[in-house]
Parts: sequence; C-alpha cells; structure tokens
Amino acid sequence: MSARLRDLIKVVRAAKTAQDEREIISKECAAIRTSFKEEEADNRPRNVAKLLYIHMMGYPTHFGQMECLKLIVSPQYSDKRIGYLALMLLLDERQEVLMLVTNSLKMDLMHVNQYVVGLALAALGNISSEGMARDCAPEVEKLLNSQNPYIRKKAALCAIRILRKVPDLLENFVPKVRALLSEKDHGVLLTGVSLMIEMCRIQPSVAQDFKKMVPSLVKILKSVVSYGYSPEYDVSGITDPFLQVKILRVLRLLGEDDATASDQMNDLLAQIATNTDPLKNVGNAILYECVNTIMSIKSEDGLRVLAVNILGRFLSNRDNNIRYVALNTLCKVVSIDTDAVQRHRNTIVDCLKDNDISIRRRALELIYSLVNESNVRVLVRELINFLLVADVEFRSDLTAKLCMVTEKFAPTPRWRIDTILKVMSIAGAYVPDVVASNLVALISSGGADLHTYAVQKMYLALSEDITQQSLVQVAVWCLGEFGELLLRSTAISLEDAGSQTLSVSESDVTALLSKILRAPTSKTSTKRYVLTAIVKLTARFSPQAQQQLKALLLEFKQHLNVELQQRSIEFAQIASLDNIKPTLLARMPAPEIKHDAGAVAAPATPSVTSPLGIPSTGGVDLLDLMDLNLSAPAPTGAAPVAANPLAALGLGAPAPTAAPVSGNDLLAELFGPSAPATTPAPAAMTPALGVPLTPATAPAATPSFATLNPSAPLTPVPAGMDGSLLTPLSGVGQTWPPINVLDAPEDGLSVVFEVSKPQPQNPQFTLIVATFTNRGSMSLTDFEMKCAVPNYLKLVLLPASNTLIAPNNSVKVTQQIKIANSAHGQKPVKLKLRFDYKVGGSPRTREIPPLDLPAGV
Repeated sequence: MSARLRDLIKVVRAAKTAQDEREIISKECAAIRTSFKEEEADNRPRNVAKLLYIHMMGYPTHFGQMECLKLIVSPQYSDKRIGYLALMLLLDERQEVLMLVTNSLKMDLMHVNQYVVGLALAALGNISSEGMARDCAPEVEKLLNSQNPYIRKKAALCAIRILRKVPDLLENFVPKVRALLSEKDHGVLLTGVSLMIEMCRIQPSVAQDFKKMVPSLVKILKSVVSYGYSPEYDVSGITDPFLQVKILRVLRLLGEDDATASDQMNDLLAQIATNTDPLKNVGNAILYECVNTIMSIKSEDGLRVLAVNILGRFLSNRDNNIRYVALNTLCKVVSIDTDAVQRHRNTIVDCLKDNDISIRRRALELIYSLVNESNVRVLVRELINFLLVADVEFRSDLTAKLCMVTEKFAPTPRWRIDTILKVMSIAGAYVPDVVASNLVALISSGGADLHTYAVQKMYLALSEDITQQSLVQVAVWCLGEFGELLLRSTAISLEDAGSQTLSVSESDVTALLSKILRAPTSKTSTKRYVLTAIVKLTARFSPQAQQQLKALLLEFKQHLNVELQQRSIEFAQIASLDNIKPTLLARMPAPEIKHDAGAVAAPATPSVTSPLGIPSTGGVDLLDLMDLNLSAPAPTGAAPVAANPLAALGLGAPAPTAAPVSGNDLLAELFGPSAPATTPAPAAMTPALGVPLTPATAPAATPSFATLNPSAPLTPVPAGMDGSLLTPLSGVGQTWPPINVLDAPEDGLSVVFEVSKPQPQNPQFTLIVATFTNRGSMSLTDFEMKCAVPNYLKLVLLPASNTLIAPNNSVKVTQQIKIANSAHGQKPVKLKLRFDYKVGGSPRTREIPPLDLPAGV
C-alpha cells in the first residue's frame, strides 16, 4: 500500500543529508510509477498529491502528467480538485498534453456544480494557451451572464487571460463589462473593473466606449467611500480598499485627456484625498492611487496642489517605502506643477541626509528638477554640502548635475566661477570635460574685471590644492592667458562676503608652476598645459622671470615622454624669438558659446588653433581632420608672420605620411568591402600653443568616419562637392515628417530625425537635425552619437549641443548631420548609428540597424 502524504513529509524532513533526501524521493517516485502502471485508481489522488509535494521540492515529476488528466475526467469532486491543482502546477501552456484536456474543460465549464465550474475556470485562467483560450472563449462568455456571483467572478478573471492570449476577441467581451458593473457583489465588481483595466491596456481605443460608464463608476466609488459597502471587506477600518484602488485606476485611464470625464470625478477625488486616513498603510495606498489619478486627468489647479501636498506628507512618514514612492511620484509630476512641489523643497532637501541610498538618489533627481533662477544659490549650496559626504557612486552624476544647473541658472559670472571652482576642488575627477570648456569660454568672453577676478581665484585655488587635475588644468590655462594681471596688488571682492587683498610676484607664479610640474599627482596632460602656460608667460613677464621660465622648459628636453620633450624644445626656441613671440603667444580669442533653446548651457565650441597658436576660422572642414587653418588673418596690430613659420623657427615642415589602414574597418562590416582610399592623410600634428581644454584631441566636430574608425584613411570628396558640403546649409527646400529612430523605454532615450533639403538647387545635399530627449528619471551622461555611411556618401557630423541629457523631458539636445550623396537619384541615403551614454555611471550602447531615409532623400 502506498504511503500517505503526511508520512512522506515526515520522512523527508527527518533526512539528515541531501543524499538521504534524494534516496527517499527516488524510492517514493519508483513506488508511484509502479502504482500508476498497475492502474490503482483508489491511490491515484494520493499519489498525485505526493507528486505535487515532490515537484515543490524541485524534483522532476513529468511522468505524472497523464494521471492529472485521469483525475480531471473523474466524476468525483475530490478527484477533480486534485487533478486541476496538479494540472496548474505540473504543466504549463507549452505542454502538448494540454490539447487532451480542452474537451474536459469545456464539459466542466458547463457542469451543474458551481465548484466544478470554478475549478475549470481557475485552470483555464492560469495555464490556457492561445488555442485553448480561443476554443473555450464562447463558454466563458456565457458564464459571464450567469446568475451565480461566484461563477461570474471567476469567469471575469478567466476572461483577462483569454484577452491576453487572443486580443482580437476583445469586442465580444465589451458588452459583458457593462453588466458586471451593475452587480452588487464585491467580488464581481472587483473582477469586472480589473477586466476593464486590462481591456484599456490591450486596446486603448476601447476607453472611448467605457467613458459613458464614468458616472456609474463614480457612483459606485462614492457609495463605498461615503456609506460603507460590505463590512466583511473592510481593512483596518478602511472600506473596501482593493475596490477603491481598482476604480481609481480605471478612472485615471478614462479621464486622461478628457475634460468632461475629469469634471465628473473631480469632486469625488477631492473627497477621497481629504477624508482618507493617512495614518494607516491601507489609507496611504488609496491616497497614492488618488494622487496618480489627479495628476493624470485634466483636474483643477487646486486639486493638483492638494495631491502634491499629500505627497509632501508622505515625505515625513517614517516608512522608507512610502517616502520613496512619494519622491518617485514627485519626480514625475514636477513638470506638471513645479510651484506646488517647490513648497516642499526643504523636506526634499532633508531626504539627502537619509540612510537609504535609494531615497537619496531619488531626492537628488528631484532637487535637480526644482532648481530655477530664484533658488539656485540655496539649492546649489545644499548640493555642494551633499557632495562633500556623497558616496562614490553618487559623485559622477551629482557633479554633472551641479555643473549643469550652475551653468543654466547662474545669477552672475563671478558666482558661476566660484561655484564651479568649489565643485572642482571637491570632485575634480568627476567634472565633465565640457564643463571645464564652458568655464574657459566664460572667462575668455568676459571683460578685464572678470579676467582679473578669475585668474586671482584660480591662483588661490591652486595655492590650496594641486591634486584635482581638472581644476589644475583650467587654472593653469588662466595663468598662461592672464598671468600678468596677477602682478597687480588688488583686493578681491568675493561673492560670498568680504574681500581679500592679494599680492603676487612673478617668482610666486613661477614657483607654483614648477611645483605642479614636479608633483607626483600631475598627469602628463596637465604637464602639457603647464608647459604651454610657461611659454605664454615668457611674453608677459619681465626678462628676469623669462629666464626662470626658460629654465623650467629646458628641464623637459630629455623627458621620457616624447610629446613633453618636443614641447620643451620647441617652446624654448619660441621663447627666444622676440620678433614673432608677441604674435604667436597672443591671447586666444574668446570661443563662440552656442546656446540651444531650452538646453542647459550648451557646451562652447572650443577655439581650435594650429600648432603655432594661430586661431582657426570658419566651420569644420571634412578634408582637414585637425582643423588647421594657417591662412587665418593675424590679430590687428600684430607683427607679420613668416609664410612658413616652421621654417622660421628652424624646425622644418613635417613630411606627409600615409595614414595606416585599419584592419578592423567598421564601414566594411556595415556596408560591405570597399576599395581602400589612396589619398594620404595629413600627418597628425599636436596643437601646442593654442591648447583646447581637452589636450591633444581632435576638433570639436569630426566626421563620423574618424569617429568610428580613427585609423582609416579619409576618402576624398568628389569634385564639385567639397566646397558646397562645407558651406553652411540654409534656405527653404523640401522637408519630410519626423522619423522616430530610437525609443528606449528602459533608459528613457528618444531620438527623432528631421530630414530636409535646405538647398533646392543642390538636391544631393541633405540636412538631418537629430533631437535627443530623456523621459526617464535619471540623467544620461557622456552622450555621443556615432555614424557610418557607405563610400558614395560624404558626411559631416557637427557637435551635439550637450553631452548630458537631463531627465523628465526637461531638455532637448540637438545635433546636425550634413550629407552629400554623389549618387543622388541612383542610391539611397543609408546610415548606421550607434549611441553611447551612461545611466547612473553605468555605460550603455544602442546600435541601430542600417537606416534607410525616405524616398527622394
């Protein structure tokens, strides 16, 4: 005789080792198999029950699947109950055995016993496949008209599963939902509303049919809230919380973008938000759903303020889960009613001191969205205080946000300089390069007073700390450009309060630069900045100081780093040429700062200069990867420069060398192999005097060929296209509807292309304006778009307006792509795109398959 389930459980629990347990299970499975083979009908329910226990422990039980079907066809209710339970646990919708149970299910759905019908509906609602759902749908529709509330409740839940598997049956169930909402039974109402929510999710257009039922839903909810509905369903004194939450959720779906439906529910929502007890967790659940409904529909302004105040009360709750939910919801609604959220600013700032890292992260995202011109000083001060104690994983994102809001809402240039310097002194390693570039552009574009103030502040900052490399590089650049302004003994009027008299000599500046050069924390890139600053100061300091500066330069003439050695020798020779030194070492012109509408302080385009310090003019040249423009006009009043400045220095011109051909050609992988270009690329020349903020880098805008494969040679632009492609595209021509290139819901990134032909007389030229937005709750940092095209296309990829995309669609970042199609009318424009960015410090990459633009492009 087979052992009972209770005895098997006792034996298994008494096993001392895993091996003993496996032996017990193995013996029991063998006994069950033997019983199945001998067709012991009396022991079948007990054996299947033991198989359920064995399955729960993780052992295979597939040999008992057919026995489940035998129990289901049994006329006894006890056998059917075990059979259906085993069917739901031991099988799933992918098992072929399910085809054999469809007929039994259809028969049991029409059974006279309501509990047998309930078993069949439960099984169908849990494991039905698409075929089973389609076959049994007519029976479920009939059961929705049953007079028995128990059957109607289960049939409604089963209908949810059927519609998920077979959405095209949705129209058949729409009339049934109206009947369910007229039922007084709690279970039927709850399941009917759940079915309505699922229908709206599967097919949003069906919500238009359900909007006629808004008055009925409001009446039901009002009766639950005002008069009490079924005391047996009360939880902690709250009447029917599950039904309240479900109805609020469906009202949110029906009232969205519908003023009439929203007006019908405004009064009731205000009543729920005012009278629900917030001291109980059940009440907080209803209030949270009520807030979501208020913020989603076209509600009144006073009601929105009430909803935000409820979230503000949540922030004072001791439960971390409620506080997190409140912060998460405020991040979503801050763009709807910013003023209402601003009233709780102090409470939100206090969340930065919470021990829970998830709450601190959400509070940081919310504070960033709250910053404006009126509160920037207060909130930035709080964020800087938080930066002092922030964890390492916070610093990268927090630093980027601090710099962004400072650039966007800075009340004065001096305050912006002071704030960026504070951030650099605390977390200089996390400051984005574009922030330092923008700071340099701000200082350059200011007047003499701002130059003096900036260089003095930079000198004081360097005197205190030379370990933060971004701070050192910006400060050294300022010393090289405006170092002579330090020699004036003036009083610094500080932004915070008071003033400080600063007296600096040439020897002090020289000693500071020497200290930075010899510091073990100084990177090679920082030393390049210092050498450039030294040679510039030789044109600004007295002859005595010039000798000290030359001595510093010559210390690196035998340095192991080849670039430092080259700079040392070339700069030392430049410093000795008094006839051309004033022109070569003149101050760099202020670079243009491009501001995009709604963007957060778009990064300034760095002033690209030649190795001789001569600024470049014009746009980005596809044929000049280094953007060296030696034909730019000299500054007014400057001494004339020799036709061949390198020859004038006795250094000679570098011989052109052919660019190496990459063995990993991305273009060949994307669009097929192509013939290698034979035109040699110009020799790489390192900018020496006019060092942009990021040293030894390519210009701000580099063609996508070089971006994706820097070692690949650049193919020449076809005759007749070179000049036109580089001319700024302007005019009125043909346009196409926006193209949704990418929509990443998990990160929030959305990319839209606007394609146009701005030069009607030149149809081979195409302009694409890419717009990047972030509807997520976290910023996307270090954003970069890379682009590859076939050989018959020539492309110029201009720099993006920002490398940081703010969350909640608060900022739109744009980037232009200019394309010339040498086979226009014969071959289409194709693009291969890749987007690299970081979310919370974690790198992400999105690749788009080859994109065909519309016909005619």
